[in-house]
Amino acid sequence: MKISFLNNKYFKHFKNGYLVIGIGFLIWMLFFDSNSYLIHRELNSDIDELHEEKEYYINEITKDKKALKKLSTEEGLEKFARETYYLKRENEDIYIIEYEDSLKIETNE
Repeated sequence: MKISFLNNKYFKHFKNGYLVIGIGFLIWMLFFDSNSYLIHRELNSDIDELHEEKEYYINEITKDKKALKKLSTEEGLEKFARETYYLKRENEDIYIIEYEDSLKIETNE
């Protein structure tokens, strides 16, 4: 008694054992192995994210170096102290003007 589905024109190639084993091996390597395509795709996306993060931090480092270079001069340090800490020279008055839309108003809702 022969199995009828093996005589079908679509399944006649599955009589070859090498083809069945090859397809099984290919499916195993693509989906189930520890070095599968899915894991490689996930790792590649992680690498891309890390490269983007690296570029972000390199840009931040260059911004910080420029800021440090400005603060290393006498004029830059004085400007920073005046703007941030409202420091002043002797016999000098400072007026701080704040607009309503720039004020931080707390609401108790």
